[in-house]
Amino acid sequence: MSNIMERTPEVTHKIMSAIRSNNTKPEMLLRKTLWHKGLRFRLHYQSLPGKPDIVFTKAKIAVFCDGDYWHGHNWAIRGLPSLEDELAGYSEYWRNKILKNVQRDTENTKKLEANGWTVLRFWESDIKCDVSSCANVVETIYRSRLEHG
Repeated sequence: MSNIMERTPEVTHKIMSAIRSNNTKPEMLLRKTLWHKGLRFRLHYQSLPGKPDIVFTKAKIAVFCDGDYWHGHNWAIRGLPSLEDELAGYSEYWRNKILKNVQRDTENTKKLEANGWTVLRFWESDIKCDVSSCANVVETIYRSRLEHG
């Protein structure tokens, strides 16, 4: 007999629905770092595909802070060879959910780029590990876009 108790769907739903989609810790960390660099931005711009977390309207830069689990990067953190290896242990529901998120991310990036936007996507683990490097990438591209129109 196993000591592991199965979680009910109701408990799983309650846990998962409590996870934030906006104003996450990595997003707040990146925003704070960008703000200290003197960069001013808009948040969760509703009219753009994917509702980017951070938007520089003049420079047409859309920044996404993608959660490792929700956007299909967990496999790399866990040292697995691929997303498929990660998803092999998931239920069909969660496998489909993650794959749809990845597909939607790709589609939103293509739509934004087709309209002249530069899209920057950072994994939450990269932001947590080295927020300065992430912010430097944003700042460099921001300054370059403003200089070159």
